[in-house]
Amino acid sequence: MESLTEKSRATIEFELRWQSTKAAHTDCLWAEKVSLWRDCFPGSLCSQLLGLREGERASQLTRPESFSQPYTDRKIVRVKPYQFEGKVAGNKPMIPRQGRFYPQGLLRGVSGVFPVSNAPCRYLGQDKDLLVFDLNHPLSNTTLELTAHVRKIEQKLVERGGRCEDWLAAVTDNGPGMQARHGEITTDFFNPAGFRRSNEEADHLFYQQPRLVQHLDSTAEETLSRLYGRIIEPGMAVLDLMGSWTSHLPDDMETAGLTVLGMNKDELTRNMQATDIVVHDLNGNPSLPFADGSFDVVLCTVSIEYLVAPLAVFREAARILRRDGLLLVSFSNRWFAPKVISLWPELHDFERMGFVLELFLQSGNFFDLQTFSRRGLPRPADDRHAELPYSDPVFLVWGRKR
Repeated sequence: MESLTEKSRATIEFELRWQSTKAAHTDCLWAEKVSLWRDCFPGSLCSQLLGLREGERASQLTRPESFSQPYTDRKIVRVKPYQFEGKVAGNKPMIPRQGRFYPQGLLRGVSGVFPVSNAPCRYLGQDKDLLVFDLNHPLSNTTLELTAHVRKIEQKLVERGGRCEDWLAAVTDNGPGMQARHGEITTDFFNPAGFRRSNEEADHLFYQQPRLVQHLDSTAEETLSRLYGRIIEPGMAVLDLMGSWTSHLPDDMETAGLTVLGMNKDELTRNMQATDIVVHDLNGNPSLPFADGSFDVVLCTVSIEYLVAPLAVFREAARILRRDGLLLVSFSNRWFAPKVISLWPELHDFERMGFVLELFLQSGNFFDLQTFSRRGLPRPADDRHAELPYSDPVFLVWGRKR
C-alpha cells in the first residue's frame, strides 16, 4: 500500500473539533488534490502526514494565538445606526438582532471594510446610541483540533505548481464558528415575523399530494444514514417527526420500533422501516400524541425549517423522551420555498445550526449538545443536479434529555 510522500497528491477529509460554552462542535471538509509539497498546514501536521497510508490520520492542536486571524479588540467596531445599511422586503431598514451575523459589506465608514465584503460580522448589541459589531473571525478566540484523514493517495512524480492552499484557513472559512453563541449571550432568532411563510394556507392542503422525492443527493443521504447509525444504539424506540417514505436510518438497523409521524398517509405507508405511522400536523397542533417517556430517540430530518412553533415541539419532544433520550435534528440547504419559515433563508448555513442549537438551549431540557457539519464531497454523477460541483452539505445538531 502506498504511503504519503512530498510528491503525493491526496484526498484528505479534514475534521475540525472545537468547544463553545454550550456545545461540542465537529466540522468536516472533504479536500481533493492536496499537495504536501505546495500546500500549508498548521504546526507539524504536514510532517505527521508523511508516511501515512490510506485510512490513517494525524492531528494538530492550534491555540488562539496561533490562529491565522487572531482575536483583536480593534475589530470590535461601533457605528451609528445609519452606517448599517441592511434592508428587508420593501426596502425597509433592517433591525440587527443580538448575536446574529451579517455581511461586513453592510457597514459603511469602517476602515478596511468594503461593500463587496461577505465576511461575517456579529451584532453584539447597542452601546448608548451606537451599534456594536464584532468583525473578528468567529473562531478567533478558540482552541482548535484539526485532524486529517487520508482517504486516497495519488503519487505525482513531477510537481508543476498550482494554487497553494492553506488548509486550516480553508476548513475554518465560510461558516464554522457561526453556530455558537457569543459567550453566554442568547442569540435573538425569535422575532415573530421570522416564523411566517409565503404560503400560509393550511398545511394539510399543501401536503395532500404525495411527494415521493428525495430531499438530499445519494452521497448526503449516505452521510446522514451513517451518522444516525453511529449515534443511535440498536434496540431503541425511535420517533421520526415530520417523516415521509424514508427515515434515513441504516437498512440493517434494529430498533424496538420506528414510529413515523407526518402529513401524508400515502407517503408514510411506503416507509418500509416503519412499524407504526401517525398522520399529524405539528403546525396545527404542536402537541405530540404520545405518552411521557415513550421513545429513546426523536428524529427531525430536513424538516425543522417548516415549523412555525419549533420551541413548543422541542419541549414536547423532551416530554416523550426517556431519560438520556436523544433528539437529533438534521438539514441541508434545500427546502420547499412556499412553506419554509421566513427566518430560514435569511440565515447562513452554519447560523442555521446556531438557530437549532438555540432551540435546544431555550427549551431547557437537554444536555450534551453537539453539532456536526460535512461539506465538499463530490456530487454523485447520476444526480439530477450533476452540474453542481459538490454534494449537498449535511448539518446535524443533537442533545440528550436531562
